[in-house]
Amino acid sequence: QVQLEESGGGLVQAGGSLRLSCAASGRTFRDYGMGWFRQGPGKEREFVTAIRRSGGSTIYRDSVKGRFTISRDIAKNTVYLQMNSLKPEDTAVYYCAATASWVVPTSPTQYDYWGQGTQVTVSS
Repeated sequence: QVQLEESGGGLVQAGGSLRLSCAASGRTFRDYGMGWFRQGPGKEREFVTAIRRSGGSTIYRDSVKGRFTISRDIAKNTVYLQMNSLKPEDTAVYYCAATASWVVPTSPTQYDYWGQGTQVTVSS
């Protein structure tokens, strides 16, 4: 079992920045790839970014490339999502998730554990 807890969400103006954190506990953090997903009002949950177990490979959805950065700190059992140049369309509940897969899947069905989510609201 892996427990995940997100933090760092909030209200920010367009163009601003936020850093989300996801603290993991339970089984060995380094054994899991980590991903961030989001779900906006009335929308399906969508992939945002993910990082491999080793931290050496990342993948991003096109709309956040160059603005969002995922990273992980093995010593702190934490994965981060730095979000810059935020847009109103980034408004959503953001979830972190853990996968035992060696690759970095983009489908939520391939993730084994989920946090409760943290709200990010970007005002125009």
